[in-house]
Amino acid sequence: MRYRVSFVLGLGVGFVLGARAGRERYEQLRRQAQRLGENPAVRNAAESAATNGRQFASRAYDTVNERTGHRMPDAVSDKVHSLTDRRAAQDDDWGSGNA
Repeated sequence: MRYRVSFVLGLGVGFVLGARAGRERYEQLRRQAQRLGENPAVRNAAESAATNGRQFASRAYDTVNERTGHRMPDAVSDKVHSLTDRRAAQDDDWGSGNA
C-alpha cells in the first residue's frame, strides 16, 4: 500500500509541475528526445543492446530446455525463435553494417 501512495503522490507532483511548465517546455523536451533518438551512437547502442538481449534469451532458452529434458511448451519455443530470428531476416537500416 505504501508504494501505491508513493506512486500516486509522485504522479500528482509530476502532473502539477508538468502543467506549470506548459506546452512550450513539453515541445522543447520532445525535440531534445527526438534528437537524442536520432543520434547514431545512441541508435547503435540500442541495436547492440537488443542484439545482446536476443542472444542472452536464446542461450537462456537453450539452458532451460536442456535442463527440462526438451519439454518446453510449443508456445514458448515459437516465441523465443520468432524473437531471435526477427533481425536476422531484416537488413540493417542504420548504416552500421551490423558490426
